[in-house]
Amino acid sequence: MKIEPIRLAELARHVGGEVEGNPDTVITGVAPIEQAAGGDLTFIAQPRFLDQLERTPAAAVLLARNLAATSSRCALIRVDNPYFAFIRILQKVLPGPEVTHGIAATAQVHPRARVGREVSIGPYAVVEAGCEIGDGVQIGAHCYVGAKVRIGTNSVLFPHVCLGHEVVIGRNVIIQFGSVIGSDGFGYLRHEGRYHKIPHLGTVVIEDEVEIGANCTIDRGTFGQTHLRRGAKLDNLIHVAHNVEIGEHTVIAAQTGISGSTKIGREVTIAGQVGFVGHIEIGDRTTFGAQAGVTKSIPPGMVVSGYPARDHAQARREEAAIRRLPELLKRVRTLEKLLAATGRLPSAANGLRDD
Repeated sequence: MKIEPIRLAELARHVGGEVEGNPDTVITGVAPIEQAAGGDLTFIAQPRFLDQLERTPAAAVLLARNLAATSSRCALIRVDNPYFAFIRILQKVLPGPEVTHGIAATAQVHPRARVGREVSIGPYAVVEAGCEIGDGVQIGAHCYVGAKVRIGTNSVLFPHVCLGHEVVIGRNVIIQFGSVIGSDGFGYLRHEGRYHKIPHLGTVVIEDEVEIGANCTIDRGTFGQTHLRRGAKLDNLIHVAHNVEIGEHTVIAAQTGISGSTKIGREVTIAGQVGFVGHIEIGDRTTFGAQAGVTKSIPPGMVVSGYPARDHAQARREEAAIRRLPELLKRVRTLEKLLAATGRLPSAANGLRDD
């Protein structure tokens, strides 16, 4: 991707790196190592890609300080974490579309809403009474912001985001296209043959630096709060039910569903399509493999997978044993025939089938 030409030394200063080679090298683009062309800056994050140092046409490469490799073809910037440094440089040289501050003519902002400075509210967005919109907030086109919602400074709502009444959004939060925060939970009471809706009188609290992907749904608490703590990251298409808590810096991949009142600790890693039953507790720094079915509380630090979710190593051993079942069944049938030929086959074994 092309960028405005910039000297390598300036980029190195931005990330606290040290240049090996010509600091006046002019960088005109950024790209991953396998796509880099002449003039580009790229990075190598893992030693197994070091052989590409002598093949890449890139003008410069970000490389870890503790790697002994050098290059006769391009300049290097030595840093502690090449991938992180590359991200910081992308943020510097490709800051994204310029935001136009102000309220679109077709947006509806209630007179009793308080709107901060340098706020952007897009076409056909609605901001209801009693809202508090912090400085630098961006509200995309067709967003709905319910009554008494509070949004912290510099948070971004992409188009078609809906926030139910009294939802609280922290600072520097990003909510991607189409997500719905603060709808009623799935709660009904069966009485005399009918389902009666349980009122959801709580709210949703999303702390600072949380990011929520596209088309996620986060229900409000029945009473109290559904709570996403600082730095949590949610992928697209995730459902979070009423009164769930998600700990700091927990990451959740797409299509995961979390049932009501489940509490997830901090720095938990959850792969795609994991399902959690309600009213359980997940310990800090646990890791869940894809499609795990979590039916009970999990202690801190465990790695689990499978259905029902269990220790990952045990699940792999069981899956390996299941794959061997057809072979084992053939062996049993062979042994049965041998025993039958000698007249020593127990009568109960005659009931075994291999189909």
